[in-house]
Amino acid sequence: MATETITLRLENRFLKSIDSIVKKAGYQSRTEFIRNALREKIENFKLKEAMIEISRIKGASDKKTDDEKLEQLREKAFEKLDKLK
Repeated sequence: MATETITLRLENRFLKSIDSIVKKAGYQSRTEFIRNALREKIENFKLKEAMIEISRIKGASDKKTDDEKLEQLREKAFEKLDKLK
């Protein structure tokens, strides 16, 4: 996997907090911690999008949605989410 270097400027006290977490949580480096934090942020965003899609689909229905239909809607939303990766 190709990588690209970026420049990131952080305040010293923020960087000290990161360094503390890196040490306590056993990360190998600041970079590893930041990559992991960004991955988590991306996954949270994708999950929120899927939940919004489920709500939109569910709300579009004029009749009550049963558990089986809701599960189908969840699967459809997560399939769309996987395509975004």
